[in-house]
Amino acid sequence: MDERKYIDDAVSAFRALLEEQIKRQDKMAAAAVGRGEDGAVKKEPVIIGIASGDGIGPVIMAEAVKALRTLLKDELASGKARLKEIEGLTIENRLSKGEAVPSEVLGEIKKCDVLLKGPTTTPKGGTLESANVTLRRELDLYANVRPVQVPGEEIDWMFFRENTEGEYVLGSRGIEIPGKLSMDFKVTTDAGTRRIARAAFDYAKAAGKTKVAIVTKANIMKKTDGSFSRICHEVAADYPGIEADDWYIDIMTANLVNPAVRRDFQVFLMPNLYGDILTDEAAEIQGGVGTAGSANIGDRYAMFEAIHGSAPRMVEEGLAEYANPASILKACEMMLRHVGFIEKADALSEALKACMEEKKVVVTGTSGGAKAADFGDYVVSKLK
Repeated sequence: MDERKYIDDAVSAFRALLEEQIKRQDKMAAAAVGRGEDGAVKKEPVIIGIASGDGIGPVIMAEAVKALRTLLKDELASGKARLKEIEGLTIENRLSKGEAVPSEVLGEIKKCDVLLKGPTTTPKGGTLESANVTLRRELDLYANVRPVQVPGEEIDWMFFRENTEGEYVLGSRGIEIPGKLSMDFKVTTDAGTRRIARAAFDYAKAAGKTKVAIVTKANIMKKTDGSFSRICHEVAADYPGIEADDWYIDIMTANLVNPAVRRDFQVFLMPNLYGDILTDEAAEIQGGVGTAGSANIGDRYAMFEAIHGSAPRMVEEGLAEYANPASILKACEMMLRHVGFIEKADALSEALKACMEEKKVVVTGTSGGAKAADFGDYVVSKLK
């Protein structure tokens, strides 16, 4: 094995990556638009893209569309809103094209104002990137926003996860010396950190929150996480009255399952990977990943989705129709709020809450529970 050649190739590749990421940082810094306190879309018609994805995606998306057509009946009839079906975001099409998001599919998505997206499968190994990672980068959806609430335990959390950097931005472009080592890269830019911090503190100010927890591993990842923490505190200085505290990701995962302290947290601000992990844990506390929605927000586009994956095991076992649509319905609520249909969002929120509390139709993910369609019908019955 000629290790020197591998090293030379790696150095050359790393130089190209550095130049690319510096250019990305400079572009963000030059734009510096910022979402501000009100990131809602206000235009007519609002074009809502619908991409079902794969796995259990089409099953749960059918229930989301059913709810949207009920809630937006008048708006769809008058032309104030339009649902646009986006085809081709399936694992089969993506593999055949060799693209995480085929270019023609991305073009159709960019014709929409917001996208409601079902889960998409990411193959293990290989070079095909996650469709979510690609969409977040191509649409510059830098703020991943995930609410978690457990009213009976006084839990009301809002998570702001940086969505375009960290370990994910170059996750499929690491280097490898076969039989020797593998290396991946983590990227933290000043501009990227500053805008997610601003989004979190803007939300905290608008929502009357007084605490923001900055979650990193800055004691170990001194360059990347160290910069993230420093910049977040610089931004925090512009928000008097909001307390910014540092927490390490390992202790924060413990804090979330500690009833003695977890109700004290309000807003969380963190890099990409930690946010991915922590929000799944938080969703489980709320009632499972099937109950949590997710917003991916940028200055121009926004994407809303369930936080869970495509559940290939359920599909293989013939249980897809028993998947829980609550998560994508929660995403619908967030999307409706984002596009300015506040009363519609409130109605869906109340319907979901009632259905969860009454437990007349319970989806368990097994054949012993209700089907997605049964739960969807139950929610719609609350909307009429």
